[in-house]
Amino acid sequence: MNEQRARGDAPSQGRRGRESRRAARLASAASAPAGNLKRRIPTYDLLGEEDLLRIEDAAETILQEIGIEFRNDASALALWRDAGADIDGERVRLPRGLARKLCGTAPREFTQLARNPERNVVMGGDNVIFAPAYGSPFVQDMDEGRRYGSLEDFRNFVRLAYLSPNIHHSGGTVCEPVDIPVSKRHLDMVLAHLTFSDKPLLGGVTGPDRATDCIDMCRIVFGAETTERDCVILGNVNVNSPLVYDGTVTMVMRAYAAANQGVIVTPFILGGAMGPVTNAGAIAQAHAETMAGIAFTQLVRPGAPAVYGNFLSSMALRSGAPTFGTPEPALGSLVVGQLARRLGLPLRCSGAFTTSKATDAQAMNESAMSMLAAIHCGANYILHSAGWLEGGLSMGYEKFMLDADFLGSLAVYLGGLRVDDATLALDAFREVGPGYHFFGCAHTMAHFETAFWDSALSDNLSFEQWRDGGGWDAEMRANAAWRKALADYAPPPIDPATAEALDAFVAKRKESLPDAWY
Repeated sequence: MNEQRARGDAPSQGRRGRESRRAARLASAASAPAGNLKRRIPTYDLLGEEDLLRIEDAAETILQEIGIEFRNDASALALWRDAGADIDGERVRLPRGLARKLCGTAPREFTQLARNPERNVVMGGDNVIFAPAYGSPFVQDMDEGRRYGSLEDFRNFVRLAYLSPNIHHSGGTVCEPVDIPVSKRHLDMVLAHLTFSDKPLLGGVTGPDRATDCIDMCRIVFGAETTERDCVILGNVNVNSPLVYDGTVTMVMRAYAAANQGVIVTPFILGGAMGPVTNAGAIAQAHAETMAGIAFTQLVRPGAPAVYGNFLSSMALRSGAPTFGTPEPALGSLVVGQLARRLGLPLRCSGAFTTSKATDAQAMNESAMSMLAAIHCGANYILHSAGWLEGGLSMGYEKFMLDADFLGSLAVYLGGLRVDDATLALDAFREVGPGYHFFGCAHTMAHFETAFWDSALSDNLSFEQWRDGGGWDAEMRANAAWRKALADYAPPPIDPATAEALDAFVAKRKESLPDAWY
């Protein structure tokens, strides 16, 4: 087995036949465009009305008494002053209820258009969207190990997300292409999303000019009139927790909101560092920060699409290291889901979080804890759904494939349980009777292809078949899967004139920008 791992030998003929059939099903699913999932199971409401009111009241107290600093952005302060906030230097204190009132102008649901209209997604309501992990400076795989991400790695993950039938959104900075200057990186990333995929995307958020570039590229693809009317790109911004929005963040938010494009407002709270160690206090802080950010987008342009973001995590207090996939933030997600629904806003929450450095049992255990919290809290947009390793520092190829496979099981779980004449199967009982098996009955033959979710990567052969096939573990199977997927990849079609216009825009902007690594 170890020799086969080292050589990367192919599995046995029996395994190859089984995997080729699975691959054919996956290819068929990937070629059939589909938008997001529909939730057909209830959300889980952890807290009762009294506790929710106490958290909401604490958030309002934070906004009114402590306030939030809006740094290095005089225009932001002017908007708040005109709205009735108390301004003391860069500290903004909001009268009770002001943020909530402003959040009320953001849409409860909105559609983000994709280059392929059949892949449009709906944010809010009972809709669920899975997107890849975001922001890792490193990538890793079992052959080459851990290394800085490159533009080719970035393109590879865009390709893999496009190919996965369980991923509905292309995401944003799926890994940092550190071989490209930061001043130009956003151009290559958005170009890759728009040409190597036809799913919806996130744009750059590292500066207002970069955000504007991303919106302008989408105007080339969707047209100026459509971009003015509809959401075609989202910006995912982080609060400078605790209780700070810096000028870069607010100017980026203003760029997206002014163009009627979506903003995901996400506090980044590690309990004990950027927020209190107690869950209730951290949730109240997150609620205050998120409401202030979404309210700000509505000051810029009432009705601009916005998403209530959440990123709660814990810490190993003995060392100060962040931890992910632990139970306390999972419980926090359940409460945040309740708060977002009470505001009437789409929710971004959780992801396949883990602090594991390898694609191992720890990685999948922690990721499952975090993803299930996102499913049950009612999240509409689940960023970091595939690939996350090492507390977000690494994007793993094998981890990506295993996560994407798990998303397929979550899609079935979200679909709920259907009860009708066909599923009650009384005709099957009449045909089979007591003491006989159901394998060959008419009901089984009619439903066997769709009755159960079939993992593309899990092994359910006998021990002897598994051993004789090389004894491949999950990581080895995932390694073979991503390599085959990339080898077979074909880009989605794009109008040649549109592709040419995008290339020309990127070339012209790159020529005008100096190389900068910040």
